[in-house]
Amino acid sequence: MTFGSYAAAAAAVSAAALAVCVGLAHAQTATHDDVLALPQERSIGHIEPVHEFYGAMPSGVAKAPNGRLFVNYPRWGDDVPFTVGEIVDGHVVPYPNARINRPDPMHPGTTLLSVQNIVADYRDRLWILDTAAPKFAPPVQGGAKLVAVDLATDKVVKTIVFKPNVLLPMSYIDDVRFDFRYGKEGIAYLSDSSPTGPGGIIVVDLASGDAWRTLEAHPATQGDPAFIPVVEGIEMTEDGPGGKPVPTHFAADGLALSADGNILYFSPLSSRHLYSVATRFLRDRNADDGEVEASVRDLGEKGASDGLASDADGAVYAGDYERNSIRKMLPDGTWVTIAHDPRILWPDALSIGTDGYLYFTANQLNRQAQFNHGRDLRKKPYTLFRIRIDAQPLELKPQASTP
Repeated sequence: MTFGSYAAAAAAVSAAALAVCVGLAHAQTATHDDVLALPQERSIGHIEPVHEFYGAMPSGVAKAPNGRLFVNYPRWGDDVPFTVGEIVDGHVVPYPNARINRPDPMHPGTTLLSVQNIVADYRDRLWILDTAAPKFAPPVQGGAKLVAVDLATDKVVKTIVFKPNVLLPMSYIDDVRFDFRYGKEGIAYLSDSSPTGPGGIIVVDLASGDAWRTLEAHPATQGDPAFIPVVEGIEMTEDGPGGKPVPTHFAADGLALSADGNILYFSPLSSRHLYSVATRFLRDRNADDGEVEASVRDLGEKGASDGLASDADGAVYAGDYERNSIRKMLPDGTWVTIAHDPRILWPDALSIGTDGYLYFTANQLNRQAQFNHGRDLRKKPYTLFRIRIDAQPLELKPQASTP
């Protein structure tokens, strides 16, 4: 073979090698581009971040008619300097003051021990639901209570301390809804979501402070004992004896009222079902248990929820913590998803403001250490979001008297 032939052959080999290299580089680039172009899970709706939390994990939120915005932090294990706060100029400050937020074992009825939920009413009062059960311990005697703060004066105007016959040794009061049309000052409905049972619904006469339990140990309020939520693709369980996975169990949790106040909707945390009960039986403390239970309806699956809310038009809203979503039940019973976003990491409490927005916290509850073999997988910040719903909050207030 002549030198020219060798040169030609070498050039051909070099050209082929270069072509292979270019081809590989192109293939790598194409693979990268293909990955970027692969279909991805789509979002639904438009959620807006309102506030980011870099301290303790929040649970509840309340948007008051006067525009003020409040949050609460249950004392589940985080360092919680105050259990109720107001968001002011981008910062959360103790509400109504720092003193009441310092738990005092000698004065459990006048200090806030561990607040689970807050609700603002049409009269611009903030209602504070104090479980008095830090770390889900038995409620502190004389500490579990419902507190009303007048937002005009930032002063406590009413405190209802629950008696032992209402709060059982392992009760955990979770949510509260109000109907101010009955009695002298109105009625409150509370959920007992006890993790060890029995759960139930608690009814409170706001004028007298008298309270009674109903639907105690009813299957609808207890949740599904076989229920195992799947959040972020992982079964949410706790470590039992010998490291065996044990389902997390919580009873009646989220509450919402129908537009006419005749129906109370409720949902156990350990369930995907929505239930309803006629409030006329709940308000009658002398009603026959069988009569109350007969009015309970299973409205079918809506997704696994923590918080519920309802608007003035009769729609019910529910978080769906398994599917990173907020869902809406129309008056005809149809469910639609109004928000689906990977940032909705465990939607907790819901609050509808007079500004036409639904507010909710995303607090990564499923990432806590107790559900992850002792490892705290939460990543700050926790977030308060809102989504426009163009609806007004439900206000069950007394009718104006006529001369």
